[in-house]
This record gives sequence, C-alpha cells and structure tokens, in this order.
Amino acid sequence: MSDYYATLGVSRDASTEEIKRAYRKLARQHHPDVAGAEAGETFKDIAAAHDVLSNPEKRRRYDMGGSGTNGGMGGGANFGFSDIFETFFQAAAGGGAQRGPTPRSRRGQDALIRMDIDLAEAAFGVSRDIQVDTAVVCTTCQGTCCRPGTAPRTCAVCGGRGSVQRVVRSFLGQVMTTAACAACGGFGSLISDPCPECSGEGRVRTRRTVKVNVPAGVDEGTRIKLSGQGEVGPGGGRPGDLYIEIREKRHALFARRGDDLHCTTELPMTAVALGTVLTLETLDGEKDIDIRPGTQPDEVVTLRGFGIGHLNGGGRGDLHVHVGVTIPSKLDEDQERLLRELAALRGEERPEAWLSPATPGVFSRLRDKFAGR
Repeated sequence: MSDYYATLGVSRDASTEEIKRAYRKLARQHHPDVAGAEAGETFKDIAAAHDVLSNPEKRRRYDMGGSGTNGGMGGGANFGFSDIFETFFQAAAGGGAQRGPTPRSRRGQDALIRMDIDLAEAAFGVSRDIQVDTAVVCTTCQGTCCRPGTAPRTCAVCGGRGSVQRVVRSFLGQVMTTAACAACGGFGSLISDPCPECSGEGRVRTRRTVKVNVPAGVDEGTRIKLSGQGEVGPGGGRPGDLYIEIREKRHALFARRGDDLHCTTELPMTAVALGTVLTLETLDGEKDIDIRPGTQPDEVVTLRGFGIGHLNGGGRGDLHVHVGVTIPSKLDEDQERLLRELAALRGEERPEAWLSPATPGVFSRLRDKFAGR
C-alpha cells in the first residue's frame, strides 16, 4: 500500500490543517466527476490517506507502524488489537456495510410550541388558528434537492452503493472492510446542480397557519399532538409531529384544583345569620346562590357541574364557594345599642368560653398563615 504522506504530498510532521488543505486540493483535482471514472482508484487512495492522517489516534497508530511502505506489519494500514477484532467482527457481519445507500429523504424533527389559554377556554375547549415557523417541502424542487430539470447522478466511486470496500493487512491476514463512500457521503449519488431555492436541502422554512382544537379539560402542561404537522425532513422527508403545550392563565376569582373550581365570598354577619341570596358571576354567567340562615364561617356551598369539563369523558367538575364572614370593626351608637340588646336577648352578655378538639383544617390554616401564604 502507498505511503499516506506521499499520497497527500505532505511531510510526516505536517499539521492537521495542512493535511486537510492538501486533501481538499487533491480531492477536487481527482474527483471522478472532474477527472473521469478512471480517477476513481486515485480518489479512493486520497480519501483513505485523509481518513487516517486527519484522525490523531489513527495517525499515531499509523506512524508507529513504520514509513508506510509495503514492508512491516501491513504497510500503510496499521492495527492495534482493538482494530483487529473490530475489523473481524465487521467482516463476520457482512463487512460492516449498510444495506444500500443512505436515503437523502429522512423524517423531520418534532416541533413544540406553547399556547396560552384562559380558564373559560380550558373549561369549555376552544378552536384557534396559530402561526408556526417550520420547515416545509421546497415548492421549487418538490423535495428532490435538484434544480428543476436535473436529477442526481450516480456516484462513480461507489457505483451507487453508498459504500466502498478495501482490503487491509494485519498480522492475521487480509481483511475486507466497508465504509461509507467519502465521495457521496453514503448517498450513492451526487447533486451537481442543487436547487437554488433550498440550496439542495429539499425544504425551506416558512410561516404557516395551523388549526388547533383544544378539548375541554386541558390543564397546565397538557400537550396536544398534531401528527405530521412538524418539521419536514431533509430531502423532503416526511414531517415530524407538532406538539402544543398548554399554559393556563391565572383567573382573577377562581382557583382550579383538578376539574373543580374554588372561590371565596365575604358576607356581613347579618346576612349569614338571617340568610340571603347571593348572585355570583360563574363561567356560565350569573347564578343565584341561597345562603341559608345560620351559615357558619368557612362553610362551602357547592354548585354541581359548574367547574371544568372532564378531559376524557362527559360532565364537568364542581364550583365550591367558600363563605367568609365580615365582622364590623367599628360600630356607631345605634348599632352598638342594637347588638347589646341582641346579646341580652340571647343571654350572651358574658358568654362562657369552651374548648373543642381542633380539626385538621385548623392546623392547615395556621401553617399557611405562618408560611405567608
């Protein structure tokens, strides 16, 4: 086998950059598309030399084997034990060759965008058009990557196989190895006249409109999958999927817990003592709520079916109204007199205090208070 340094025309102490420059110059001169099919073997030798000398580890092993002549252990191709076993395993598996050339057309990547919705849209669902910036098939070449009227040419080096074989020597004998063709990149064909619109990619980026149907019941972080609406792949390959991640805006009145809604209303102590009718603005419009006489602080009035729609089934969650009682901090003379009269009528001028077991809710409220919630 040839001396790789001599093949590239560089000295043995040439830098990696010098080796790359020499390779690019020789590859342009001896490429079969330029110099003809008869230059194929020369081009293979140039590619093999560059493959070894441009890799520091391969170059070190090569230098340890001698000058690169046919003498010594395998001439220009030198192997450590790991290389030998790897090579033999490749040969046993068919030379490590791929089955046919690599397709230019490949599946595109998935895309992810975020959509902000309000609580009502989460409760009832919504249909919305969104703008998406993704890669689409190039309309000029229709994904062929070639200028219209042209087509890829079969690679003269690998004959369209996408891979090349070469015989290397080791102290165990000759071994046939297979690698992707350096001339065509493993595609088996060359595009000498790429599409001017997409520069040979077969796809271009553009902004398009996609319709998204958001079902009722989605929550923060829910992802909606739109199959085939993602990035078109290289070479006009089939598109990936588009995922819409939901971000729910915080509501001014209602707090969401699963599919249920919670809110708090503050009522005067006279209203909860005597009972009243409260008009509440819900997601479905105004709703009258009966507050029964004697309602206690922190009692909950539940409106069935006024919450969030269930994502995977019919029906809706509930709306829980937590009743708060406002105690007046200042009273005028008439108000104070009337309250004292009421206290006398109820025998509550000097009420006796008593203790009762604390409920779990008491401890949770104390914890929230000291935690600053």
